[in-house]
Amino acid sequence: MASVLYVLRATLTAILLLAGPVVLVLQYLQSSPAPNCHRPPAPSGWRTKQANSSAVKQQTDKPVMLLWFWPENKRFDLQDCKKLFKIDSCHLTDDRSLYSRAHAVLVFHRAIQDDLSNLPTSPRARFQRWIWFNTDSPNNTRRIEGLQRLFNLTLSYRKDADIQVRWRLTYKNSGENFVLPKKERLLCWIVDSGNLNTTSGESYSYYRELIKHMKVDVFHNSAKGENYFLTISSCKFYLSFEDSIHRDYITETFNGPLAVGTVPIVLGPPRKNYEDFAPGESFIHVNDFPNALALAQFLLGLDKDQEAYMRYFHWRRFYTARRHLTEEKYAFAHAICQACRHVGMNKEYRVVTDLYKWLLL
Repeated sequence: MASVLYVLRATLTAILLLAGPVVLVLQYLQSSPAPNCHRPPAPSGWRTKQANSSAVKQQTDKPVMLLWFWPENKRFDLQDCKKLFKIDSCHLTDDRSLYSRAHAVLVFHRAIQDDLSNLPTSPRARFQRWIWFNTDSPNNTRRIEGLQRLFNLTLSYRKDADIQVRWRLTYKNSGENFVLPKKERLLCWIVDSGNLNTTSGESYSYYRELIKHMKVDVFHNSAKGENYFLTISSCKFYLSFEDSIHRDYITETFNGPLAVGTVPIVLGPPRKNYEDFAPGESFIHVNDFPNALALAQFLLGLDKDQEAYMRYFHWRRFYTARRHLTEEKYAFAHAICQACRHVGMNKEYRVVTDLYKWLLL
């Protein structure tokens, strides 16, 4: 009996001795931090989808401008606004699925069908603006019925347009010095027409009268790209003749010679209108002379008087002119990028009830 009691006592003592560490271990486990929980692997494509979503959100933090038509199908990289003009104030897109989110829709007038069937048909959001994009003179603008009150912004060459299509003179950096290019010709003209004797229009009529009194070097479509500017810069004077005479209709034919150091001989709106955009001593207007003979005599005189000729470049002390883009794909890039700048910086709009009446003012 005594031996049995001894065994029981020894067993109970061993249990008590073992129980202590077990309790301590359990208490430690309960108080220790929970192990790290790892998320299950993401489904295939999840990260890509998330990245795309973030990219779209980042892009659309800027106002979206939808290019409804590519003008004359002349396409350029949508990032070129930033590269060429340092304009990055809107998210420019040609994706029509973004129509409902677009803050502005840019519509090229020449691409609109007569029945308006290729314009957006979905309801327009209250915040959305439609921009009428037209760079043509009134003579060359096709009248389309039904455009009244559709547009609340205008993109045009007109000075009173909401967005102006124009290559502007800029203030000159003090370190820039003007150097007159070498001159090999007196008076030049680059034209599309192959037969100047039969082509109608005021500019061609004036040209035919002018060549009776002095030589004009005429170049056709071969003068493109860099060759375009090299050709103009080699001439002392250049015929910057517009194909239509309307207020503010002053195109790249005026900007080209200004940019490369040649004096433009202008035929277009009155002198005062040209002076809205360039110094009066930077060009010669045909209206300053009673006829083509008087102009020819004046130019021949300047050819012999270098000091008088150089006065037409005094404006270069204060301003500089930038070369416009001559590649075909960039024909409308400057205008489109200017619209992007406007949409990113302005929220104002106005409704032009009669676009054609406004254009003829």
